[in-house]
Amino acid sequence: MKLTLKIVGVLLLSAFLMGSCSKDTDPADVDVFAGTFRGKIGYTDAEKNISQDNGSIFVTKVGTRYDFRFSDGIPDLTGVQFERKDDNTMVSVGSDGTGLITINKDKLVIGFTRSGRSWSADCGR
Repeated sequence: MKLTLKIVGVLLLSAFLMGSCSKDTDPADVDVFAGTFRGKIGYTDAEKNISQDNGSIFVTKVGTRYDFRFSDGIPDLTGVQFERKDDNTMVSVGSDGTGLITINKDKLVIGFTRSGRSWSADCGR
């Protein structure tokens, strides 16, 4: 009898915990933007001009800022702040550069310049 009550208790607790998880969680509230994007990437500064049709960018979130780690010898783009454009898209704001970075769960587009260096990307998952 005690074993049956324990099993029923565990099942009820499991059902409660699973039911309390929201199915309406906004993807912009979780880190669906982090991860690897692949596609066309580029970089230009006074000494380099790198372009790659099959490059990759690894996106990480650090606090409220995002870092973009490029493949193919392209320097990283770090410390970019974002704001929510709509439920599933983030747009760069308030950074010490100019241009635009748009990211959603499926696509990353970069056209950004900072301190005489320019990054570009048109990538998907």
